[in-house]
Amino acid sequence: MRQPAGLTILRRILAYGRKVLGWEKPLDAVRDSRPRPQIATSVVTRAATVMFLGRLGSLNALEQSRPSRFWSRWLGGDLPSADTVGRVCAGIQVDDLRSLHRCLYSRMKRRKALEPPGHGWMVAVLDGHESHATFRRHCDGCLQRVIHASEGDRIQYYHRLVVLQLVGRDAAILLDAEPIRPGEDEIAVGIRLLDRLLPVYPRAFDVVMGDALYADSRFFNWALDHGKEAMAVLKNERRDLYQDARGLFEHSEPVLFPGHPVHHACWDVEGFTTWPQVRQPVRVVRSVEKRTVRRQLDHQPEEVPSDWMWVTTLSKASASTRAVVQMGHSRWTIENQGFNEAVNAWHADHVYKHDARAILVFWLLAMACMNVFRTFYRRNLKPALRQAASMLQIGRLIISELLAGVSAGRSRAPS
Repeated sequence: MRQPAGLTILRRILAYGRKVLGWEKPLDAVRDSRPRPQIATSVVTRAATVMFLGRLGSLNALEQSRPSRFWSRWLGGDLPSADTVGRVCAGIQVDDLRSLHRCLYSRMKRRKALEPPGHGWMVAVLDGHESHATFRRHCDGCLQRVIHASEGDRIQYYHRLVVLQLVGRDAAILLDAEPIRPGEDEIAVGIRLLDRLLPVYPRAFDVVMGDALYADSRFFNWALDHGKEAMAVLKNERRDLYQDARGLFEHSEPVLFPGHPVHHACWDVEGFTTWPQVRQPVRVVRSVEKRTVRRQLDHQPEEVPSDWMWVTTLSKASASTRAVVQMGHSRWTIENQGFNEAVNAWHADHVYKHDARAILVFWLLAMACMNVFRTFYRRNLKPALRQAASMLQIGRLIISELLAGVSAGRSRAPS
């Protein structure tokens, strides 16, 4: 992929973030707990953002790029050491990073980069994610569980957080995250996250949804109390609601939505009162799907069946059966475009410093960088360039630019 002379892909992304998304000012406004810092917090946050944009994967890899000429231009000085970056991030004010996310969201909305899907409903997907687990190191924020092994029981320490993602027409952004503290369950933390976000993003989403764990009356009643709609996967066969819905579906004909490569046969019934803990009758939608795939071994088409059920507060008058099925499947974006990409491509699960606040800070920084990078890739690069280079390839270009800067910086070092 050819670059304009004198303008690298990394500088283009940073310039786009500054001029279009306006993230530089809130990034530099992030504070930490040091009373009289010798190294400005903005230097550390700027270094960490480039670490994620370059997908370096560790603070030590970041420190090894110190000879690059890029740092003097971006930081206005030398790159801090790995220990300094980790120590400062452990004291960063998390609310300042959340202000950065609010700025990015408002700029993306203003520039039509986050439009609702065709059915008109903006969906907020909640899901829990375990960032790491270890038997050795632990901190005050670690959760604990007992692992039964052949050599005896062992205590395992891990961190888990609840993440909220907004799903639009052709874009999805990771909006915020909330850590699960010892003694808390995921639903309670998800509701705490929603309570904090709703005053700040009152019109950002219309529907809140999650996996089967979120088929919980606390979650549904929260949505009803705050003027939102709720939706969750329904798959507990022991529940009265599940059994009643399956009984009705077996004695009625489905509505067919033929298509390629997916064929849908759907059942849709509202007015269920067999979930008395929810203060409103609910609706259950079932979709039996047949997806045609072509196997790599013999290149022959094969139908792969799947069976889905969702429970929701959405009425038939407000959302069609097809719209509910589309929203139900949009939950997978937090797995595919959220956790999988954040972990495998952006190294968000790496423990840069084993401290509860530092783990959250690095996750929020990784989420902000992912949002900026994706927006730049979709909205700034021309279609021909997107066809020539995937997002992974762009990330490799950033790494190569930093490494080229390291070689150039070392070649000019005094002997």
